[in-house]
Amino acid sequence: MKLWRPGITGKLFLAIFATCILLLVTMHWAVRISFERGFIDYIKRGNEQRLQMLSDALSDQYELHGNWRFLRNNDRFIFQILRSFERDDEDHPHPGGPGPEPGPGPGMPPHGWRTQFWVVDQQQQVLVGPRAPVPPDGTRRAITVDGQRVGEVIASPVERLTRNTDINFDRQQRRTSWLIVALATLLAALATFPLARGLLAPVKRLVEGTHKLAAGDFSTRVAASSQDELGRLAQDFNQLASTLERNQQMRRDLMADISHELRTPLAVLRGELEAIQDGVRKFTPESVNSLQAEVGTLTKLVDDLHQLSMSDEGALAYQKAPLNLIPLVDMAAGAFRERFASRGLTLRVLLSESATVFGDGDRLMQLFNNLLENSLRYTDSGGHLLVTASLSAESVTLDFADSAPGVSDEQLARLCERFWRAEGSRNRASGGSGLGLAICQNIVTAHNGTLRATHSPYGGVSIKVELPLDRDMPRDA
Repeated sequence: MKLWRPGITGKLFLAIFATCILLLVTMHWAVRISFERGFIDYIKRGNEQRLQMLSDALSDQYELHGNWRFLRNNDRFIFQILRSFERDDEDHPHPGGPGPEPGPGPGMPPHGWRTQFWVVDQQQQVLVGPRAPVPPDGTRRAITVDGQRVGEVIASPVERLTRNTDINFDRQQRRTSWLIVALATLLAALATFPLARGLLAPVKRLVEGTHKLAAGDFSTRVAASSQDELGRLAQDFNQLASTLERNQQMRRDLMADISHELRTPLAVLRGELEAIQDGVRKFTPESVNSLQAEVGTLTKLVDDLHQLSMSDEGALAYQKAPLNLIPLVDMAAGAFRERFASRGLTLRVLLSESATVFGDGDRLMQLFNNLLENSLRYTDSGGHLLVTASLSAESVTLDFADSAPGVSDEQLARLCERFWRAEGSRNRASGGSGLGLAICQNIVTAHNGTLRATHSPYGGVSIKVELPLDRDMPRDA
């Protein structure tokens, strides 16, 4: 038989409900004990006061009559005295309790009394009182006349007679208090269940969303209905789902772009080889050069993909050391001057004397070569590229700003995406593999820097590379 195992809602409900029940039962017993003790103390104080008043009244009557003959078998007389006390209580209520109660029935104590009482003479003979034996542990008040004890007023113990005489009242109080506990328990259950469901509703939404996310549905989102910890967790979940969805789309786009990039040079190679094989084109040095150019294009694409994958995984070997960045930029610019001149472009470099960073010279040289190659490919003939360096207290910023053509704001935001090129035709004669800036982004990130693209004041694109300066602090290579 399968055992029932409560879910998180049931567990939270049971925890809160059990806590409420424990508090209710504890409060019930505490109130009961406090009531019983307070009630007995109240009766005891009232009886002691009445005993003293009755003792004083009987002393006056004994002094007036000279003996106890007036009282023997005269319960009516004693009740008249007690009624006079009650009239006084009505005119001057006792500060600790209620006014007079209904008259006594057969065998019951007089008005205002919660216990039985006896009046005895000097020989302990009962003058007034019930037929029950006088309790030896009762409360006693002496009746004195001219300093002589002539009798006593004795009341039964409050603790004993309260349980006997007021048993109905005690039972009623117990029933009422347990009824209150039952009603409070029902109210606690009615309030706890929706409370538990309400508290766990965001958790359930997160659980359902996690199941969908684990199943591959990256479009799932959960509602963040609050600003507490669960609300922030829901926001983080939505951000994670958005990131996974974006990465999935990028992966699909990457596969589509790779297949497209490989298809074009392979189609050219196949066409060239089929033409030579069919005799349409002769096997000449010019045809060999054409085939080699396509193979070189494929090799460059594969190399770029390899570099990008290694930089994504952090597998590129970085041999970092303090180095001056300015000579590296000068060296990279010098290697490109002739190529820029052959395209009718002007390359200008305005750099500071020194900018020491903690980095890998080979990878930084690769970064500068890629940025220069990008400007060389996409700048119109007759234009120019200006490379500048600016220093701040903590970093150095290199700016590669070229002339027209420019790009739109939407294109500017996508410049560092893989396989994306701003020119419309995907012709490799003017465009590269579309991976250069993505590799540059990874190299800059590995050096704790930032790379961003903005509009150039000369009508083209400005690539800004910001790297932290080395301050002779210990670094991990």
